[in-house]
Amino acid sequence: MNYLIGAFKPACNISITFADGKNRKQVILKLMWLCLRTSIFACCMKSVKVLILICNVHSADGDECVAICVYTKVPLKKENGQTIMVPLFQSQENISGKISIEPVLGKKVEHNGVKIELLGQIVRELDVPGEIYERKTYPFEFSTVEMPYETYNGVNVRLRYVLKVTVSRGYGGSVVEYQDFVVRNYTPPPSINNSIKMEVGIEDCLHIEFEYNKSKYHLKDVIIGKIYFLLVRIKIKNMDLEIRRRESTGSGANTHVETETLAKFELMDGAPVRGESIPIRLFLSPYELTPTHRNINNKFSVKYYLNLVLVDEEDRRIVTVMRTTAVGKDLSLR
Repeated sequence: MNYLIGAFKPACNISITFADGKNRKQVILKLMWLCLRTSIFACCMKSVKVLILICNVHSADGDECVAICVYTKVPLKKENGQTIMVPLFQSQENISGKISIEPVLGKKVEHNGVKIELLGQIVRELDVPGEIYERKTYPFEFSTVEMPYETYNGVNVRLRYVLKVTVSRGYGGSVVEYQDFVVRNYTPPPSINNSIKMEVGIEDCLHIEFEYNKSKYHLKDVIIGKIYFLLVRIKIKNMDLEIRRRESTGSGANTHVETETLAKFELMDGAPVRGESIPIRLFLSPYELTPTHRNINNKFSVKYYLNLVLVDEEDRRIVTVMRTTAVGKDLSLR
């Protein structure tokens, strides 16, 4: 029975290591000149292992400044619910490292070639057909890889970046190993960021006005605003602000939509009166927001909405919907 069990075990073990191990320069979030008299680094990456290098420099106008380079690993939730730490890249970076193949119990591994794939993009042959008698290491590098879309884990769809190593064998089955990594692309802050206002209501019953201090928000920013009650003729019990994500897969008649509420924030408990104003201060950092995805390869889209929900004393819901657009690290309200 032991021989039978052993016959189904992989003939070798494969490990994938990215260049320079834990200290590899996995992403430079920004090379910035920041005056020390300002906030140097409002880091909002609580769940990210970060190594920060800070170099003091003097600018031409005499201000002492710093250059910041950030090296990170980030958590990634797998299909089985397990969370692992994986390397973080951005588009146009080099992806390099080494592959190690070690035969089980020192036995040789006959193979028809070894290859590595950056799934969906590139295939590289690492070895010609032959035999492996002991641990063998293959370096690899994919230069300036175009990765325009960010990693996304949704309800019905996942956008993944994966390295796949295959030891091809004519009998006993090929041996395959996968290694996920995360891609996040960063955009500069908007040059114009106007405040926005909107009026909604029910004729002769309720008239309210929204005001937000700006139209675009960093994903780890704070949404600040006010709600003004201009007319109140119904008895409001409470009011909540919700962040909702709408995920669409497929197209046409085969489109499937999944909506999930990511956050529910109570703005008011009790009945408002005419002329009253309610402040809004919603911190985005606790929530797992991602960029908006628009028709990615005709497969899926992801949109965000801010819902203002008012509930009257008869538990009837009045919902006002405002669509949001998350671009890179910015959340834009439309």
